[in-house]
Amino acid sequence: MRTTLKRGIGRGTAANGNGRAAVPPVVSSPMTRYSQSSRPRSRLRLVGRIVFWLMAILLMLAASLAGGAYLFFDQSISAIRAKTPALKLAQARLDVAPPNKPATALIVGYDARAGEGGLPSRSDTLMLLRADPEVDAISMMSFPRDLSVPIMCEPGAARFTGRINAAYAECGVKGSLETVKNLTNLQINYLITVNFRAFTQVVSKLGGVWVDVDRRYFNDNEGVSQGFTYATIDLQPGYQLLNGSDALDFVRFRHTDNDLYRNARQQLFVRALKDRLTHDFSPADLPRMISIIERNVEVGVGGGGELPPRTVLRYAAFAYSLPAGRFFQTRIGGLYGTNELYTPTSNIQAAVQEFLTPDVESADKAAAAAGIRRKARKKSGPRPSQVTVTVLNGNDVEGAAANARSLLAERGYQTLLPPANREANAPRQDYFHTKIYYDPGQRRSRAAARGLQTLIGSADLVRGIPPGQLSLLANGAMTLVVVGQTFHGSIAPAPADRTPKPAPAAVTFNRGETLRELRSIRRRVRFTLQVPNVLEKASSLERPIRVYRLPDGHKGVRLTFKTSRDVAGYWGIQQTDWDDAPVLSGKSFRHFHKGRIYDYYFTGPRLHMVVLREQGATFWVVNTLLDTLSNETMIAIARGLRPLPARVAKPAKARKRK
Repeated sequence: MRTTLKRGIGRGTAANGNGRAAVPPVVSSPMTRYSQSSRPRSRLRLVGRIVFWLMAILLMLAASLAGGAYLFFDQSISAIRAKTPALKLAQARLDVAPPNKPATALIVGYDARAGEGGLPSRSDTLMLLRADPEVDAISMMSFPRDLSVPIMCEPGAARFTGRINAAYAECGVKGSLETVKNLTNLQINYLITVNFRAFTQVVSKLGGVWVDVDRRYFNDNEGVSQGFTYATIDLQPGYQLLNGSDALDFVRFRHTDNDLYRNARQQLFVRALKDRLTHDFSPADLPRMISIIERNVEVGVGGGGELPPRTVLRYAAFAYSLPAGRFFQTRIGGLYGTNELYTPTSNIQAAVQEFLTPDVESADKAAAAAGIRRKARKKSGPRPSQVTVTVLNGNDVEGAAANARSLLAERGYQTLLPPANREANAPRQDYFHTKIYYDPGQRRSRAAARGLQTLIGSADLVRGIPPGQLSLLANGAMTLVVVGQTFHGSIAPAPADRTPKPAPAAVTFNRGETLRELRSIRRRVRFTLQVPNVLEKASSLERPIRVYRLPDGHKGVRLTFKTSRDVAGYWGIQQTDWDDAPVLSGKSFRHFHKGRIYDYYFTGPRLHMVVLREQGATFWVVNTLLDTLSNETMIAIARGLRPLPARVAKPAKARKRK
């Protein structure tokens, strides 16, 4: 609005000394001028602003949620630290876990019944878990609860000899720790106590765990006196979802077998739980379990203090990303006895050695031995006998270099001494990490240094031996090792080759064993069933064949066979059109044979499952709990599966002619 009044106000103001009106004017204007843009606002700009503010709000919410989640997770981890006096006392006997090195945890699963009928709490489960980031493997070793061992309450003399679960009843969790340490001579870094109430509740909160149940488990205590009762259980065979109570009954069952099978069921469940968490774990599962874990789980840490959240996340990420076939089960062999189990000390030492040195190439070697995979080429690294190595002391610990040199010589390395009777001491004595220098002028020296690094562990590789004192002391060796403070007087044990020797499959052709039963159920499923033409020669079919429902309308068919080669050995054939079951995600490798697709699932060198994939369905041949069927037998059974022939219609009777 251009008015005389508006112009007058502007011009009528007092001068400011330069002949122009002062801005702002001395007298306030009673009117306000609004300008309207001649170009309409773009809808795209409006949408852009809305999106910008929405993103800003979402980012703020995400930051708030992330901060709250971190605090929640941090508080939750703090809640499972050692709280009870017994665990705090035992925690002092743990060893500190070195960073980025193998770590071992002892899991003590106890039955909280103290005072019930005058009975103390019992440790029904004693299991060692070892995470080895150097070879990307997890090892698991269980102790039968009836294993007779020296019971230790303090380091030194044994209190008595009895069942290993008596250590917990006698001296609490410290007794279990000291007894296992005395039995295995292992360094244990973490001590985890779990109340079986937590087991049931966590499984229930997860919505159950899918487990391959090897046979029918049934017990109702009918006609059994009070002192000889077992848990009531009624489980059918087959791959199925176990809730909390059924899962607990499955892993604790020992009514018709012994602790050897009980340990195998526990290890099978641990693998199934890993499959459940890696297959379809949701962050929403965590808050539901935290309160249960807080009340029933405690973790003792070597060196005392709390378990750092970053350590928990690191181990969780390690387990989640574990390559297929890197979950190893170790069993103590040569057990005998009834009420109490015994075995020579050499069998326990052999099991510990296997536990410490998982052979990550065992599945490939076993597959090659069974003829289903080409033999793996040997690595290009030189043999120890082709490697010269000089060892120097860099940590000021008397005898450290001589000890390392002796250990390497036992492995076949050519160890050299410094020239002219010089002492094997590095020019300085403040090495923290061990250094492995290699001479690039010598062929395959870098590969040789990597082999030494695998043995020594926490060591740094350095290209070239520095001129001067180090070069002089190396005495022309291909590699020079300067032991630092991270060297503790030992090197990694050599993994034993446990590849089964090739043997003929122990099978027989017996198509008629299952043909009639499969024909009787064919209309109850929507996929073509497979007839096992080849069976393990000492096996018989357990009747009836089970047909049952699986998720999303899928069906499952389970054939269970009892083998007389194993006291309580049952193997099975699972048939289903559910091709995305959690257990199927962990195959070791895939193999094609005569136009058919087979997936192989190894547990170390033993073949636990072979899966045939055909026409949208899967057909699993599952070994016994102890994997007593040979690899060749498993392969022969799987290759002997053939589609059930279509029913042939009977010809109609000819009409009688009149």
